[in-house]
Amino acid sequence: MSEKHIEEHATPIKTPRQLIVVVVLAFVVPIVLIVMLTQLVTSGTDTGKSNPAMSSEAVARRLQPVGTVALDPNQPAQVAAAPANTSAPAAAGAGSVNGKSIYDATCMACHAAGVAGAPKTGNKEEWAPRLKSGMPALYASSMKGKNAMPPKGGNLTLSDANVKAAVDYMVGLVK
Repeated sequence: MSEKHIEEHATPIKTPRQLIVVVVLAFVVPIVLIVMLTQLVTSGTDTGKSNPAMSSEAVARRLQPVGTVALDPNQPAQVAAAPANTSAPAAAGAGSVNGKSIYDATCMACHAAGVAGAPKTGNKEEWAPRLKSGMPALYASSMKGKNAMPPKGGNLTLSDANVKAAVDYMVGLVK
């Protein structure tokens, strides 16, 4: 009653040398493929300053907010639906520089909620280190951008006076 069981399984790897070759190839081939794929993807990218798509104006246009959010029900619908590239004086009235209207149209989107590290409007603790650096430094970082904040809050059509008025308005809320 003894049964004989014959192993029919065979492996293509017969020697330790073949095993070492297979193991090495199992690591090397995927790495080579990944490197080749990354080279293929990045080979056509020109990130130099000579590329017009990398100019500061082109980058700023790509970083502009798509729109604005108006939470004030008394605010005219035209201002609430205005794209970010409209000038703030047109929203504030002909020729006037109104820091609150500029804040509402451009700055509030990030500073009301503290998006991406922006100091929240009216929060004295968050504004204190910025106020210590002085108003000229605040104006400069608002004009040129800082950290996640794009230049002029993403609205490049704002004049320097408009940006300063919005900064003055926000600083006035924490003093």
